[in-house]
Amino acid sequence: MPSKSAIQRARKDKREGKSPSTQAGEFVREEIEHVREGKHGARSTKQAIAIGLSEARSAGVDVPAKGKAAKKSSAKKSTAKKSSTKKSATKKSATKKSASKKAATKKTASKKTASKTTARKSSETKATRSRAATKALKKEGSAAASKRALSRQGHQAAAKRSAADRSAAAKKAARTKGAKGRSAAAKKAARTRARRSGD
Repeated sequence: MPSKSAIQRARKDKREGKSPSTQAGEFVREEIEHVREGKHGARSTKQAIAIGLSEARSAGVDVPAKGKAAKKSSAKKSTAKKSSTKKSATKKSATKKSASKKAATKKTASKKTASKTTARKSSETKATRSRAATKALKKEGSAAASKRALSRQGHQAAAKRSAADRSAAAKKAARTKGAKGRSAAAKKAARTRARRSGD
């Protein structure tokens, strides 16, 4: 569960008009801190980031899913559409056949009881899965949240993007940073240059 402070920071980012990925960054940062503190570990940096993004989605941040998660969500949508079309077809046939109304009411009553039992079972499986996941994460180490690991992950992610995309992102960052932000970034860059020239 994400903390209240992370949710508040994400909401503040949303009010300021920042992108969903920036809002999700608050949850990812908190997850990295959890790994560093030893609350639980992570097998890789990607896993720690994925957990943070998952928590952001559950908190209501509109982060688009990628890879397997995107396939699962599209599959769920298609099954939902199919079930809705089936339901509409059954409704039409029910209106035509007035004699089978009693049987339909009995079926709906049985469906309601069945849905309650399935909901209870699904909540139990969710809790079991959650406990198993946290138990497995506690066995993992904290090296995935080190500065070197995060730097390597950032470089790998940037290398997959095109030069034009990276340039556009940098220009947007400069626009949205503001005067104070640009000043602080320039000072930090100057300090980094001075430190590297000294080495």
